[in-house]
Amino acid sequence: MKHLVEGELVGQAYGEGSADAGRHLAACEECAQAYAELKNDLAELKPIEPPARDAAYGERVWDAIADSLPVFEPRAPRWFGMGLIRGLSYAAAGLLLVAGSFYAGLRWQQSRTQIAAENKAQPKRNARPIVVVVLSDHLDRSERLLVELKHVDANNADMMPPLRDEARSLLAANRICKTDAEKVDDPALQTALDHLDHLLNELANQPGGLNAEAISRLKDEMDADGLLFEVRVLRSRTRDRNLRFADRSSGGAA
Repeated sequence: MKHLVEGELVGQAYGEGSADAGRHLAACEECAQAYAELKNDLAELKPIEPPARDAAYGERVWDAIADSLPVFEPRAPRWFGMGLIRGLSYAAAGLLLVAGSFYAGLRWQQSRTQIAAENKAQPKRNARPIVVVVLSDHLDRSERLLVELKHVDANNADMMPPLRDEARSLLAANRICKTDAEKVDDPALQTALDHLDHLLNELANQPGGLNAEAISRLKDEMDADGLLFEVRVLRSRTRDRNLRFADRSSGGAA
């Protein structure tokens, strides 16, 4: 039989033991004897009562520790001197900020005036080469689209959406190039852009979407107009113009 340990006996003495320990204590003579001896020992212990504190207890404690505490010495406030110095500092910082802002605004205005004068003095002949560069890029993209259209598999439905999206993008650029072409006397350019506009419009806005029949018809129209050949000729011509302009710019810079 397993006997109760000392901790379980102490718990029983103070009324904190378990029910199993109480039943074992009632059935085991050896544990009952140990429990009786423990009860006798506890009975001989007398609890120590703390002494009562009188009204002067707090004063006695303070007198005991007062000598070890630092003495607090109040200082006269210096708010006037510090406030004056802080106010002058704020005023100086504000004046510096205003002066810096005024100087920056003056420099900005002078810079804007100088830029406006330089832009006004710049010759307007630079606008034409920029338009030529935009047209050259548009013709490059158009040629790639026409080559893709010429060799596209009309029965492959996955190839139709990219072809349509590129045509829509080129259609907007072609309208801009057409507007610029109307300002110069270049019938070949105007004719090619008109043919390209018609083809791009049908590619981009084909009713019911692109299918094999529509692709075949558009290929025939492109071949009949000789559109791919026209675009290649114009692209080569605009490329030559870009090279000549680059040569003139390099010679001027030198």
